[in-house]
Amino acid sequence: MRAPAPSYPHAARLILILSLAPTVGLGIGRFAYSLVLPDMREQLAWSYSAAGFMNTINAAGYLVGALLASRLIERFGLAASVRWSTLACALSLALCALSGNFVVLSFARLLVGFAAAIGFVGGGALAATIAQSRPERANFLLSLFYAGPGVGILASGLIAPFVLQGFGAGSWSIVWWAMTLLSAIMTVPLMLAPLHANTAAGGIVRTQFAVMPVLIYLAAYSLFGAGYIAYMTFMIAYVRDGGGGAAAQSAFWSLIGVSAFVTPWVWGRVLALDRGGLATTIILGVNALGASLPIFGHSPLLLAISALVFGVAFFAVVGSTTAFVRFNYPPQSWPTAIAAMTIAFGIGQTLGPIVVGAITDAVGSLSFALNVSAAMLALGALLSAFQRKVPSQRRPGEGRTHNHKRL
Repeated sequence: MRAPAPSYPHAARLILILSLAPTVGLGIGRFAYSLVLPDMREQLAWSYSAAGFMNTINAAGYLVGALLASRLIERFGLAASVRWSTLACALSLALCALSGNFVVLSFARLLVGFAAAIGFVGGGALAATIAQSRPERANFLLSLFYAGPGVGILASGLIAPFVLQGFGAGSWSIVWWAMTLLSAIMTVPLMLAPLHANTAAGGIVRTQFAVMPVLIYLAAYSLFGAGYIAYMTFMIAYVRDGGGGAAAQSAFWSLIGVSAFVTPWVWGRVLALDRGGLATTIILGVNALGASLPIFGHSPLLLAISALVFGVAFFAVVGSTTAFVRFNYPPQSWPTAIAAMTIAFGIGQTLGPIVVGAITDAVGSLSFALNVSAAMLALGALLSAFQRKVPSQRRPGEGRTHNHKRL
């Protein structure tokens, strides 16, 4: 007899606490690198390809983490996986501060990517479980989780540029120490939250996932991974090359972060569309539009609009894939299905930074490389329009059973 599903009387609060996992792992662990990249590149004499490699190795770690996430979650449970992976992210940031050695930094970036994927897949599945306890607000509650990286982007954007300005050239290691402290503080509520760890762990089983019915959707999500990471890796360098100082860099980055907070209200109805890949097409199309705006110049107004439009859609794209999973698969398949989506995403973002970095080195123009990233986002939006609903899957709330058994 199946144990009753746990009750979550404070669903929104718990999901906000859960959102600290992607806040640390992605918002700070991955994206804060872009803020220190120009100083690290100059002080450590890196090419753009080498600078891009640091996010490629991070994405490779994320991909490995996504591949192993379902097994680790099955073994240790959702709550434990989220907690300990987030702590590992914070420790990896400290490692970034300790050495300028390329190999050591590569390992640290690999570790934070690996741990972030575990936290993201586990946190996404647990957030979906909690959200399902409030079906009438499920999409809004899920949006709260995916706004998490925006908090990290905003916090790092308000700190890193001014630390670099205050301590001068070569202070990139001080920024990493500041990010470590910030992440450690954010990890504490996650460690203390009542996440029904044992109940959540007991209900998770690994299930089969058929790729072919969603192949085109996975390809679209992979293109999103490649396109968005190029924008997020090199846009601060682009702002700086255009004459933007610490205030301009902070404002640009913070606008991306702030836009996350309006995501649940802007996209609530779109995320509720149970029509295959349509929601992803709409949101990803807006994301591509925001990424394409810097093509037209460095003006502060243009860059501000780009940051806002890109940001408000960026966070919702990931939410749309989880909504797609929730609409098309039974609850016991959510961790496996979310992991499959994350793997496709990871493949794209592994290739994106180093390819765009190599293009920049070859043609000597960040603008040209950023155009390529915007084109990848637009193509992803187009492909996802062709994704239909997945046949023969039990939707949440339906009474009939489906052949998903514990083996």
